[in-house]
Amino acid sequence: MPPTLTVDAVVFRLQDNDLEVLLVKRAKDPFKGEFALPGSYCSAGETSTESFERTLKVKAGCDPKQLKLVEQLYTFDTVARDPRGHAISITYMGLGKDIALQKKNATEDPDFYSLNNLPKLAFDHEIIINYAHERLRSKLAYTNAVFAMLSTTFTLTELQMAYETILGHKLDKRNFRKKILSYDLLKETGEKLTAGAHRPAMLYMFKQRALEVLVRSLD
Repeated sequence: MPPTLTVDAVVFRLQDNDLEVLLVKRAKDPFKGEFALPGSYCSAGETSTESFERTLKVKAGCDPKQLKLVEQLYTFDTVARDPRGHAISITYMGLGKDIALQKKNATEDPDFYSLNNLPKLAFDHEIIINYAHERLRSKLAYTNAVFAMLSTTFTLTELQMAYETILGHKLDKRNFRKKILSYDLLKETGEKLTAGAHRPAMLYMFKQRALEVLVRSLD
């Protein structure tokens, strides 16, 4: 028997300085009732991108239009990854900020879970999530991909915290601000954020909310 073709979705969001991933509870065997990435078979006459979008809508109640950046991540083809037989997974990674989930009869109890406290996962989905996280980390070094996970306007402190959350370590405040402002990616909005007793902080926005390659690495 030739291998079957499936599509899986890794959707990340930042929430309260925590990196979260979208998971569902499988409605059918194998691994019925266990947590997994949203995924499905790629139907005849359907591209993998169309399958990705359908899967998000039907199984996770997620409108793909809410994702500000989507890319094909990797093709996972280990023979024993699915107990039903050889299944090749074309996996996509999507990034967003305010992602609402419309739970319906067809959805599989979708919700976001912290990468710091993931439940036991079906198939090889822990491996896939770790791979996606590493891809996201590497993209921060040479692109402005973080724009997809932030509000339209933000402070430099909020931007640094987003980087630190994804990278998993602290950054030097002075060096970070000097580097990020040198790329000419941001512009001041002319407005400031006033929070409590803290000094008002300037609000910034990306000049373009689209993927750009940095002129030099942020590392």
